[in-house]
Amino acid sequence: MTEQDPRERVLDAGALRALAHPLRVRLFDLLSQYGAQTASGLAALTGESTGATSYHLRTLARHDLIREVEGRGTARERWWERPVGAVALSNPELVETPAGRAVQEAVASETLTLRQEQLMRFVRDGWEETAEWREATLISTASARLTAAQMAELSARLQAVINETVAQYRHQTGDDVRVVSMRADVFPLPARGASS
Repeated sequence: MTEQDPRERVLDAGALRALAHPLRVRLFDLLSQYGAQTASGLAALTGESTGATSYHLRTLARHDLIREVEGRGTARERWWERPVGAVALSNPELVETPAGRAVQEAVASETLTLRQEQLMRFVRDGWEETAEWREATLISTASARLTAAQMAELSARLQAVINETVAQYRHQTGDDVRVVSMRADVFPLPARGASS
């Protein structure tokens, strides 16, 4: 695991437990990817009722995972947003207990399941994109023999490129601008497959 970025919010046990729900992960992700939304807008995107999305949004807000957008909306229709900044879905202190590991595993599992569904949707439907978007896509897997220090350096370099890109283009708008998902998976494979 790489060293924690000091600007990254490390979630406490309560926030992780609040996030450990499939719909909450989905709402958190939609707010992260598409910006401010209302409960009714999120209900339309998720196929859930407005009551359900509203309840889960308030739960996320109680743990400061999201917040109401100031000056936008009405008493009947509130707008919600995810604060800008990185959020760590793991907490080094919580990994020391079985309950802490379980809640982190639940959040990671829901998050990665959602990411995999998005990737597979693109694999299935991406052929309908224009050639420009198809040719700009990268889905890549590679393996290398690294030490833990080399893997940490690679992870830091990849994260730096992602952070730089997000910071540079976070508020970009325009007719040809779309939300783009960036994934970087760097992890050791089981030792049992290694050869001497």
